[in-house]
Amino acid sequence: MIEKDNIEISISRQCELLNIPRSTLYYKIIEKNDNDIQAMHLIDEIYTKSPFYGRRKITQYLNKVKGLHINEKRVERLMKVMEIKAIYQKKNLSIPNSSHKKYPYLLSGVNIIKVNQVWSTDITYIRLRHGFAYLCAVIDWYSRYVLSWKLSNTMETSFCVEALNDALNYGKPDIFNTDQGSQFTSHEFTNRLLLDEIKISMDGKGRAFDNIFIERLWRSVKYENVYPNSYDTCHDARKGISSYFEFYNNERLHQSLDYETPVSVYRPNVMVRKETYEHSVGL
Repeated sequence: MIEKDNIEISISRQCELLNIPRSTLYYKIIEKNDNDIQAMHLIDEIYTKSPFYGRRKITQYLNKVKGLHINEKRVERLMKVMEIKAIYQKKNLSIPNSSHKKYPYLLSGVNIIKVNQVWSTDITYIRLRHGFAYLCAVIDWYSRYVLSWKLSNTMETSFCVEALNDALNYGKPDIFNTDQGSQFTSHEFTNRLLLDEIKISMDGKGRAFDNIFIERLWRSVKYENVYPNSYDTCHDARKGISSYFEFYNNERLHQSLDYETPVSVYRPNVMVRKETYEHSVGL
């Protein structure tokens, strides 16, 4: 990167020219000892399997099942670092910001019948052998197709906006659903959606399954890829998760899709819509 004192090109433009995510510039070392990292990894496993567990049940599980000698106060502290709570309070990593505008949930009783009708996004904790990272992904609800994803060392809004911009290269949804976390209620994120006249929907507090499709995606990513591979570094995780999403989109059969792959549902439907549009305008 160009030295800051001599900079004439914006940071965003430099990242674009170098083909690196802006979020990598904001890496912050979070000092945790090996015992804390081990406990956080176990908390992640328990939370992924039973997201309705709060700090009390997680503490009991760690002590009685995993043989860890850990108190509730420490579990609560580590969960705050991971930014997770039981789903009956809040089911995701994002922290609300009271100064940001919140949008109503638009999907109650809505029948999802086509691709690009509803997209959603979320953030999840990704464990590494001696640390952790955060994964953000955008998914099409109808096809389960993963449109884009980004891995970051921090919870900066920028990596979520980068994932959104990448997803919008496919087109745009009628509705975009998120939780009420500060990354997704930020002006930078919501203004990008409003610019394309996309309706914004946000999960209601205490509603565990408003964003159920991406919650299922996180379980698949972790049980089928992250946990078995035990990645050493963020670089290793990025390579491995990239390969997994290629498999997930193009080869993994989904029972809910009548044993089709996400790409076989998403791409043909997009082409039909494009051909219909071109015919209607005489192209």
